[in-house]
Amino acid sequence: MRWVVLLLALIAAGPATAGGDAKRGKTIYAQCAACHTVDPAAPKALGPHLKGIVGRKAGAVEDYVYSPPMRRSAVIWTAETLDAFLVDPQAVVRGTKMPFSGLPTPRDREDLIAFLAGL
Repeated sequence: MRWVVLLLALIAAGPATAGGDAKRGKTIYAQCAACHTVDPAAPKALGPHLKGIVGRKAGAVEDYVYSPPMRRSAVIWTAETLDAFLVDPQAVVRGTKMPFSGLPTPRDREDLIAFLAGL
């Protein structure tokens, strides 16, 4: 049932694309910055760095200890997969250790993804 609800929500919302407002996305990223950096050379954070995330395989940042489900995941981070993950991380990678309940607003996701795509 949960999958059906998530699927219907994603269809209704439409996919986020990198066509969002990256400047606004940087502001939204401030919520992510508590755990993630955008600089691979920065000291380790709680989560993996996000530079170059678009087009990268999930669980691929070296020197970051991912959950086993994330390491085994076949997910490639595209605008569409990031959008779905930002709605409900557990629905995309069940068992991810990312403690995030989701970003419900399609515009916020689109803008955040535009920011991340530009890194």
